[in-house]
Amino acid sequence: MKKLVMMMLVTVMMLGAVFGQAFADENRLGVGANYWVTIDDLDSDVDDNGFSWLISYQRRSGIFTIELDGELLPDRFGETAFAPEIYLLVGGAIYAGAGIGIVYSDDSFADEPFFALRVGFDLEFLPGLHLDLSGNYRFNDTCDLKDDDADIDTDTVFLGAALRVEL
Repeated sequence: MKKLVMMMLVTVMMLGAVFGQAFADENRLGVGANYWVTIDDLDSDVDDNGFSWLISYQRRSGIFTIELDGELLPDRFGETAFAPEIYLLVGGAIYAGAGIGIVYSDDSFADEPFFALRVGFDLEFLPGLHLDLSGNYRFNDTCDLKDDDADIDTDTVFLGAALRVEL
């Protein structure tokens, strides 16, 4: 798992080094919240929905955006989790994209990353201040929860909002 996180960081650094000028048009920093719910009903004692909080950085150039997020999920299936994520988004006021991330909980990273598909609206309601409303579909093969013998399908839908300021 450490290799996957390192691979993600190296990829971002390489993109920055190779395309530094191309992606230097606009930088944004923000915070947000998501409401999430699993697609399948979990036959378990854990909640299948909840809220998460995130810190977000975007680097935009034309119609392309690279986004780095750090998401805190305070009650993800009965555990507190942190998820670093990276997205490649295409569009402007209406956008779509894909991303990858990995969950850190119970003092270790998950065995496999999750993948995400995202659509949203990026609305500039004051000069330099943007409201991002989005929907995410996150998926991976399975998830091992502590104190549970079975693998559980954790495909999840996220509805979120973020407020970002141009730097």
